[in-house]
Amino acid sequence: MAVIHRTTLAPGKLELLASWLPAQPWYLGNGPEPKLTKAGGFRLDDPEGEVGIEFMVVTDDSGDQPLAYHVPLTYRGAPLDDAEQALIGTAEHGVLGRRWIYDGTHDPVLVAQLFALMTGKAEPQAQSTSNSPDPTVTGHFAPTGHGAPIHLTAATDGPHGTDLLVRTTTAAEPTSPTGQLTIRVNRVLQPTTADSSAHEAALLGHITANWLLPNGSTSRGQFATAHATPLPAHTQADQ
Repeated sequence: MAVIHRTTLAPGKLELLASWLPAQPWYLGNGPEPKLTKAGGFRLDDPEGEVGIEFMVVTDDSGDQPLAYHVPLTYRGAPLDDAEQALIGTAEHGVLGRRWIYDGTHDPVLVAQLFALMTGKAEPQAQSTSNSPDPTVTGHFAPTGHGAPIHLTAATDGPHGTDLLVRTTTAAEPTSPTGQLTIRVNRVLQPTTADSSAHEAALLGHITANWLLPNGSTSRGQFATAHATPLPAHTQADQ
């Protein structure tokens, strides 16, 4: 289980994200710069114990109405090879020293654990408390019994979120005729409605979790969805 250290991080995560968010194709803010507050999230454990994995929600109050953004993050003790484009920044951790902080959608460790959560092979952990499972985070995957590991082949950022093209490493339990699927990481979170609940039936899988609204109430929606084939080209953006 990941240990949450009660210590300092400089610069802080919100400070790093305020500089990084406006450059993302899915960012919808229209203010001069983001005004961010933490609004929830959860963590997953790296089986090797090397990489910190956090799914963070931040609320941006700079525009006409608050927007909740989902930002998966990984924390590493050394740079991730060939991932310079995904680096959000570096920070000094009061216990662990320098940490390289990445957009986790480009980190194969996070992507593997995201799929493990969806298929029931990983247990979500509380965002700010050590060794505390978070039962409010739920995963579902339609092909029951799927246990094949996956590897990330492409991550594509677009106006609707980030699409992760992944392939199973064995053909024993294919998730689609091509042995690959697309996981869409939703970046601008929307609460679940009757229409979105009906849409879930057409999905291969999904991950659902809570976040806090500015008025202190709780909202709930899909953080990620799985699709058996790549999504149509018009919903993706060139890398």
